[in-house]
Amino acid sequence: MYNFILFFFFLTNPILEEQGRGTAIQTGDEFVPSPKQGYLIKHGHYTLSYSSTHRQAEFSYYFLPSENIQGGQKRTDDFRVDPKVKLDPVKPTDYQKSGYDRGHLCPAGDMTFNSTAMSETFFMSNMSPMVPSFNRGIWSKLEDWVRDTALSNGGVYVVTGPVLSSSCGALKGSITVPCLFYKVIFKGGPSPKMIGFLLANEGASGSVQQFVVPVDQIELKTGIDFFPQLENNLEQTLESKVNLKGWTF
Repeated sequence: MYNFILFFFFLTNPILEEQGRGTAIQTGDEFVPSPKQGYLIKHGHYTLSYSSTHRQAEFSYYFLPSENIQGGQKRTDDFRVDPKVKLDPVKPTDYQKSGYDRGHLCPAGDMTFNSTAMSETFFMSNMSPMVPSFNRGIWSKLEDWVRDTALSNGGVYVVTGPVLSSSCGALKGSITVPCLFYKVIFKGGPSPKMIGFLLANEGASGSVQQFVVPVDQIELKTGIDFFPQLENNLEQTLESKVNLKGWTF
């Protein structure tokens, strides 16, 4: 009976059915998480929740189809104030001489299909202080893995952010330096799957697989409920444990 209910759910749920055909809307608005510490800012190709207290986003969210990452648009590197931030927006110069990178949450490499999408990733609201060896090392490797996964799965939903419940210091202007960062990846369709990653803000080597954790663990640390729009039993099944079936490393 339980299997029949799940089968019926997949056949009658337009969101997951669309995902199975790889035809979901680029912005993926159907699965935007609810803010915990911030307020939503919607850009053309991704949405973030901005925390005024920590002066950075608690998450960025978007749907990543193959066409987003198969374009020829080069990096614009036009770091700038986000005009949609309501109060005291972070400036590019606020990171100068801090020893930290302006680390992307929504990566520039995920938005190569046109100049507007690429440029949007350089809003300072999309930046978080990252240790250089982390940002340019294991974090970059994880971003590459997500893009490869999107290509091989016909698109995936991506949620990325810092864990703001623990601080490893602050930059000038009270920009919190997170100790941890996470990514949550979801693929819908007839065989839905979800995977979470939790990484310390420090240099690391090896495979990104070593950083896989249950999504419930990330929810506990952030207070954010990821993909609550899913049917409760399905959400619990996907988030409660690590399941590497269907993911390639």
